[in-house]
Amino acid sequence: MKKKTFAKVLSLALAALMLFALCACGAAETPAAEPTAAPAADAPASEAPAETEAPAESQGVLDQIKADGVLYVTLSPDFAPMEFVDSSKDGQEQYVGLDVFLAKYIADYIGVKLVIEPMSFDACQTAVYTASVPMSVSGYVWTEERAESYEISDYYYDGDNKIEPVILIRTADEEKYTSSEDFNGVDIGAQNASLQMQLVTSQLPDANPVAVGDVGTGVLELQNGSIEALAVAKGNAEIIMDANPDLVLCPWEFTITEETEAFVILITKGETALLNVVNEALAKAYSEGMYGAWHDEAVALAKVVNGTEE
Repeated sequence: MKKKTFAKVLSLALAALMLFALCACGAAETPAAEPTAAPAADAPASEAPAETEAPAESQGVLDQIKADGVLYVTLSPDFAPMEFVDSSKDGQEQYVGLDVFLAKYIADYIGVKLVIEPMSFDACQTAVYTASVPMSVSGYVWTEERAESYEISDYYYDGDNKIEPVILIRTADEEKYTSSEDFNGVDIGAQNASLQMQLVTSQLPDANPVAVGDVGTGVLELQNGSIEALAVAKGNAEIIMDANPDLVLCPWEFTITEETEAFVILITKGETALLNVVNEALAKAYSEGMYGAWHDEAVALAKVVNGTEE
């Protein structure tokens, strides 16, 4: 009888202990928060919850440009009169040309300082694509591939001139190259990732396109016979011929579309706030007649740099 009573007491004690443990665990849990009641209509203003101002919508890289006070722009300074180097000057001042004047105008419009990042033509495009630099002003034209990879600005112009891709040849070969068939099997130089390279590939399919690092190198290769022709923009060709009378234009011409008759600016994809500001600046520059003035100044500077000033 004592053994049964003891066992019964022990069982009751263990049951009580387990119940206590369960209650203790339940008390340790965090109770669910009660919903906050709306303030009464006649509650004093001090008792109402403070209103917080919604954060301003981010404008992406444009915010950073304004915060830093600097607009970084990349270009390939081998394309007079659009962008080239004045070796009589130092630092940022050595970069001159219509595109440089335009980039400075855009920076002033935003209210920041301009810093030029010189690169090869294809490296400029890579830098903007990877967002290393937000913008490139370097004599670009619209292409479908660029439209897919970048934000593309509105058009701007080389003065009153439309873009006109041409082929430079040696004066001695003036009678040799007069038709597209004459370039079959011929080495034709053009900058990599340029409109000229696309045109050589598509409109002279039997020629041998040769990528040149920069236009200056291409001119030397043409003169020493490493290539037989060089595809460039006509405005650039005119500056080159002024300094190199041994070079002339080939009478055969490329066919271009209306979309490629003027220049555009490349901006990192998705940076629409910067694109909008750039387009505002382009419209303002156009309304003020700046393109013609910049063209004339750039051509005059190019002649001085090349030693062909009359």
